[in-house]
Amino acid sequence: MNPNSFFRKKNLDSISRETDSIGAGMKRVLGVKDLTLLGIAAIIGAGIFSTIGRASFHGGPAVSLLFVFVAIACVFTALCYAQFASMISVSGSAYTYTYVSLGEIFAWIIGWALILEYAVSNMVIAISWSEYFTTLLDGFGIMWPDWLAIGYSTASKAYNLIQEGNADLPYHVLKAAQTYQNAPEIFGLKVLINAPAGLVVIALTFLVFLGIKESKMVNNLLVYLKIGIILLVIGVGAFFVKPENWSPFAPNGIQGVLGGVAAVFFAFIGFDSISTTAEESKNPQRDMPRAMLYCLGICTILYVAIALVLTGMVDYKQLGVDDPLAYVFQVVDMDFVAGVVSATAIIAITSAILVFQIGQPRIWMNMSRDGLLWPKFGKIHPKYKTPAFSTLIAGIVVCVPSLFLDMQFVVDLTSVGTFFAFILVCSGVLFLDHKGDSKKAKFKVPYINGQYIIFILLAVAVYLFVSKTDYRSVILEKPLLIVFWIVWLGISVAAFKYKFSLLPVMGILTNLYLMTELGWSNWVMFTIWLAIGLVVYFGYGYHKSKLALQKQAQ
Repeated sequence: MNPNSFFRKKNLDSISRETDSIGAGMKRVLGVKDLTLLGIAAIIGAGIFSTIGRASFHGGPAVSLLFVFVAIACVFTALCYAQFASMISVSGSAYTYTYVSLGEIFAWIIGWALILEYAVSNMVIAISWSEYFTTLLDGFGIMWPDWLAIGYSTASKAYNLIQEGNADLPYHVLKAAQTYQNAPEIFGLKVLINAPAGLVVIALTFLVFLGIKESKMVNNLLVYLKIGIILLVIGVGAFFVKPENWSPFAPNGIQGVLGGVAAVFFAFIGFDSISTTAEESKNPQRDMPRAMLYCLGICTILYVAIALVLTGMVDYKQLGVDDPLAYVFQVVDMDFVAGVVSATAIIAITSAILVFQIGQPRIWMNMSRDGLLWPKFGKIHPKYKTPAFSTLIAGIVVCVPSLFLDMQFVVDLTSVGTFFAFILVCSGVLFLDHKGDSKKAKFKVPYINGQYIIFILLAVAVYLFVSKTDYRSVILEKPLLIVFWIVWLGISVAAFKYKFSLLPVMGILTNLYLMTELGWSNWVMFTIWLAIGLVVYFGYGYHKSKLALQKQAQ
């Protein structure tokens, strides 16, 4: 093996030719409005109905500013995505962007990581959808069997906790343990299946299989509905706001606010799903950059408004619940609005599942076209004009685990790959700028010379870290911070030498810092997944790569 072959890159001109020939089979029906709504669907999912409450519980009313801060941090990455989208009109998202800028091995790692991100995100969302769905049925007096609404892993874990004599367990754990104990058995094995989670994935996979036009229509309807209800919640809730609840504004200080930064950031990351539909966009090079920035702006306004209304209606200490939007209306005796919120959560989560099920098979499709996955994954259905095989496999990959797995186990699988993808996309922009290839972009990240600024920011950050925190204990708790500071120092030196643009560097540093906030379980799971991916790459993709075959033919 030639080490240089790991970094072989795709050519921008060859990508354009491939799009004209291969991508012609897909329907270009998405305008900037449709793309924006796809981004909103992915961003405003389960997060606004759960994450926002936990973040407010720890940070108080000041968490509204956290959403602004995180949105700005996301813009650094979104601008880099937008520049690539204006240059490359294929559906590979960060995978293709990395292939063009940094080379094949990094592209494979990102493509493999995105498989995990999209699949696991949808498993989490599907399990959450099931909880809201069964709760809604209970509200109408329809009793869904408990053993058909929980995964075996979740129920058995809860039962084992009871058997170990753990005290003061929360209600949902006690209920799960009881469900395990009372579940029917087949050949001595407990039958516990999260049927609603599996069924919603099957239904939406079928819709995605039928075509992008049908998926677009359903998604647009769902997004209009949930935005309307969210605006209703903001409007009605504003009448119950008590300004005294906003004092103190940051009761737990800056640490309390930043404690929710990783969770809040993850609530924003759906904008990258827009780039997976490039080949079905009417004018991707113009519309996709706009849609990415539009959806971030709209979602930021909605998140900030919701945070201010929630923390104004009740004391922030009451918001450590799983359904904060519904809870605050129950507190003010408006149960009808609380019921509407619960129903809206189902709509919001459904649209999020739909968008991720659209995105995942299109990444596989592009990896297949490049020879890194088997040819079947790249086939377009002659009638429906969708990557049919990839869509079906994506449905199976999400559906089966969501029937049985525990939510927390699934959550531990995600996050690292997402941040890693964002870092490489931002790095790719710096690389293209250095090579002069960014001139081909119709949208460019605004250039701010970071030659001196990046080092000055490093000096300020180090001073604040050393003087304002117990830095020794912090590093012991988060040893990955050492890597963060070393990388920042290295980037400062490189920025001085090559006059790096400030905004992509801020994207790299923001995402790298957030990676240090993740637990070890996330890193262990990601490392195992990455090792499996490298085995697949060296066993198949390295030899079957289209670039490798072209090299052999010369």
